[in-house]
Amino acid sequence: MATVVELKQALKEALEKRGVLGQIRANIRAEVFHALDDQSEPRPPLSRENLLINELVREYLEYNKYKYTASVLTAEAGQPEMPLDRQFLVKELNIVEDANAKSVPLLYGIISHFLCGSLLSYPRQILGKPPTEQNQKDRIPEPGRMAGTSIEEPLVLQSINR
Repeated sequence: MATVVELKQALKEALEKRGVLGQIRANIRAEVFHALDDQSEPRPPLSRENLLINELVREYLEYNKYKYTASVLTAEAGQPEMPLDRQFLVKELNIVEDANAKSVPLLYGIISHFLCGSLLSYPRQILGKPPTEQNQKDRIPEPGRMAGTSIEEPLVLQSINR
């Protein structure tokens, strides 16, 4: 007859083999968070910047199937339950993307843009050799400005393959 320890180990191995143990742990964490979350304590108002940042993170989390992490973010941040429309994010962030860029979260393109300067061959550029110091200097915006954040210089996202 199997002991409790052996049954526990067998169950753990079976859940790991099926690939659901991590999901179960994440679900438990999310449920514990929801149970402990004090709804009576008012949250500070969600700023426009935080709303946009949280939405970029949520899009990334949901794309990568981190649904429990996304649910905790939504609850803890006071983010609207319904995700913001991607076109709204693109307009608010002044991003221009081609049809191929729409297949992955905006955050991938934004990160790739700032790490590599071009989005044509993501992810090889991130994993490849770092740009030379001269290339890095050429990409540094003038003081007080971020590249691609003005109306005159939209952030262009294109052909991202993930």
